[in-house]
Amino acid sequence: MEFVLWGFADVPHLQWFLFGMFFVIYMIILLGNGTILVIPKVEPALHTPMYFFLGHFSFVEICYVSVTLPRMLMNLGTQRRTISLVSCATQMCCVLVLGAAECFLQAVMAYDRYVAICNPLQYPLVMIHKAASGSLEFLSR
Repeated sequence: MEFVLWGFADVPHLQWFLFGMFFVIYMIILLGNGTILVIPKVEPALHTPMYFFLGHFSFVEICYVSVTLPRMLMNLGTQRRTISLVSCATQMCCVLVLGAAECFLQAVMAYDRYVAICNPLQYPLVMIHKAASGSLEFLSR
């Protein structure tokens, strides 16, 4: 059983333009979020909870975009307009799990900023960072 994806079927002359545009957007997303992942690892001054959470948020964003865009690029490049039931279900499951992870990370980041703004003197006590086996752990009391 397969689903038919109509998408841009009525404008076949634009498919290569759309492929190029979405490919460039995908590469910009990967490079931007990859940079956000690497810079806090390299710079010791950025070993703070905020950048820790931003790095994880960037990783989730890379995964989130990588679930949908490669499939869309393949469909635009090959002009194949079908997706199997298993592929559709897997893609939908991944999008839902990564969307939930993104919401969870945003809630944790909001709490981090709340503590930093509303209790600036207690912030270092609430968000304690500890080096454990070469990686950073942030524990709340």
